[in-house]
Amino acid sequence: MRRQQPLPRRVLRFIRERDLVRANEPLVVGVSGGPDSVCLLHILSGLKRTLGTELHIAHLNHLLRGAESDADAEYVSSLAHELEIPATIERRDVKAYQRKHRLSLEEAAREVRYAFFSEVARSLGTDTVAVGHTADDQIETILMHLVRGTGLAGLRGMQPLNIWHLPKEDKLRIARPLLEVRRGETEAYCSAQGLSPRIDSSNSLPTQLRNQVRSQLIPLLLRYNPDIEMALLRTARAADADLAYIDEQVSQLWGRVVKERPEGIAIERVEFSPLDPALKRHLIRSALQRLLGDLQDIESVHVESLLDAMTKPAGKRLSLPRGLAFHGDYRHGLITARGGIGCPYPPLQGEHRLNVPGETELSGWRVRSTILDHRPTDADEGELKAYLDFDVTGDALTVRGRRRGDRFHPLGMELPKKLQDFMVDSKIPRHWRDHMPLVCSPQHILWVVGWRIDHRARVTPSTRQVLCLEFESVKKD
Repeated sequence: MRRQQPLPRRVLRFIRERDLVRANEPLVVGVSGGPDSVCLLHILSGLKRTLGTELHIAHLNHLLRGAESDADAEYVSSLAHELEIPATIERRDVKAYQRKHRLSLEEAAREVRYAFFSEVARSLGTDTVAVGHTADDQIETILMHLVRGTGLAGLRGMQPLNIWHLPKEDKLRIARPLLEVRRGETEAYCSAQGLSPRIDSSNSLPTQLRNQVRSQLIPLLLRYNPDIEMALLRTARAADADLAYIDEQVSQLWGRVVKERPEGIAIERVEFSPLDPALKRHLIRSALQRLLGDLQDIESVHVESLLDAMTKPAGKRLSLPRGLAFHGDYRHGLITARGGIGCPYPPLQGEHRLNVPGETELSGWRVRSTILDHRPTDADEGELKAYLDFDVTGDALTVRGRRRGDRFHPLGMELPKKLQDFMVDSKIPRHWRDHMPLVCSPQHILWVVGWRIDHRARVTPSTRQVLCLEFESVKKD
């Protein structure tokens, strides 16, 4: 039987294979004081010259366990002194953050902790933190994903390296050098090295799902399959290999189907619609991961909700985990930070006469108008293009913003209605409404640009001439 290599050598090989540590750059090590993080710190302390890095310990007191949390901080401080490694040890009120942002305690603790790690890393001129997640954490994570509902990405579990996106465009590289190490091995290592790590009493609380999985579900599954833990790890490796191929296909579609914008990520409806459902799901997951840095708290139900939303008319909105939101318009589905959905329409001031036919420049827009003998059979009418009956519209057309008391007869409806009611019913975001161009004749609003034309101005079989209007946003130099 092949003898297993010593743990530090295995960790070194894993770090090098996965490019987890950058030479000539400081490495922050998140140390809670438990066996896994203490084992990681001690191993990295012995490898730092080989890796060409200097270590810096980061420990956060979450103020959740009173004197026990204070004792953890004191232990990490003494360990840092013993190993002669500089440390940043701070306190943050996680429960206050939880109340303010309306998160679960686990979500709040994770966000506060990684924000703290990022601050420490940035102060040192780096962006990488090593954390002590083990293969046992991986097994528990996969089972939690299955319990909550997951696709192939959830079976992949945690990755050796993730990018965590933080406010103000900060990014944190989260390295997991122990991801192929079992928890029993970290405990044995600490014992062999004369280390006395702390034990977190919250790990036995029965109310937390991870603790239930660890103490109840895994022992139950072991009765059915004594090799269940290794089977789950093999499943994760197989899922990782399959996803690597799918990710390659997704990368070829990125930029054409999915586009990054300052306010979020836009999915092109026309390009997205004909794709295979498997690619659609993974494009959505990739978009979410690009925004969040990982897929923590993203479940299959969220992906399916987004798939369904992409088939719905303009105006569909969704709230998603970790402060994300979805909004659909005629051309795109936009995933962004909640409340951060930017208005796609430039500000419109005053009233402007259109050149019909011809081209008109106005307030961030270029408008082209063409008179045709008939509507083209392959007409690509869309969000910023419309075909109208020229006999109804005439050529005395203007473009303006909305006014109090405006009324509009939307296409397909029997009677006119207040423009305000139309905008509310169409779920047009409130902060878009004053920016939206309205094409008007002397008598009526003919087109709420981007949403609907007037029913009376629609092209019918008796239409003799067709007016084609097309808006184009023009960026100022």
